[in-house]
Amino acid sequence: MEPALRLSVADATATIRITNPSKRNAMTTDMWRALPELLDRCAADPAVRVLVLTGEGATFCAGADISSLTDDGGEAARHLAIAAEEALAAFPKPTLAAVRGYCVGGGCQLAAACDLRFATEDSSFGITPARLGIVYAASSTRRLVDLVGPATAKYLLFSAELIDAQRALRTGLVDEVWPAEVLDERVAEFARTLASRSRLTQAAAKEFASGPAGADRIAYWSEQARISGDGAEGAAAFLERRQPRFAWTAGTPVPGRPHGAQLPAGPVG
Repeated sequence: MEPALRLSVADATATIRITNPSKRNAMTTDMWRALPELLDRCAADPAVRVLVLTGEGATFCAGADISSLTDDGGEAARHLAIAAEEALAAFPKPTLAAVRGYCVGGGCQLAAACDLRFATEDSSFGITPARLGIVYAASSTRRLVDLVGPATAKYLLFSAELIDAQRALRTGLVDEVWPAEVLDERVAEFARTLASRSRLTQAAAKEFASGPAGADRIAYWSEQARISGDGAEGAAAFLERRQPRFAWTAGTPVPGRPHGAQLPAGPVG
């Protein structure tokens, strides 16, 4: 099977599958390069409400494919990896990493860039630049610290040791741990839950969670909430004991502005 990222869409969920099984789904330079383009396609597709990132077979991703590195010591590949990670972190819809087996190096970097991580009981996590004498990117380090705290981040980065799923769960690197035979069902179930919720709430929460919001962004989301009608719809659905029909989508126009004009959309929305 040729190394590739394989995209499928079903039930409002886009699944990107890391596929390089002969090398434990290690990422080649072509795969790093392809990820931002696939994410752009999913972001632009109104049928996609949730993105799941997973690996082919029994492994999530064992990092970068060393054989694909160039004579520059892997510098070009590292830049591609960082660009792919940042594109995943900036994806405007909820993202979920479904992890089996090894989630190491660049694989852990990608999982950490997702909003949530569900894993099997036998999965292992590690960040391994200290084994190779590589300086881990500042943005990746900061994301890891925000996720697990400075003590666990230092443990992972200083030692390059692997930790099991239960320790990953305790430290916040993983959100849920399941038996291997249950993971797919749980991920699909939770993706359906996410797809049923308010896009407005999710988009605003994702932006606010990424860092301090300026006054213009707070005003933007306040106006989006006002004009969307999602709050009224949510309350009505609750009282009527039915599923809400939320109407907001990214780029909802603002009444009273010229056609096509909106408040600035910012990094999400």
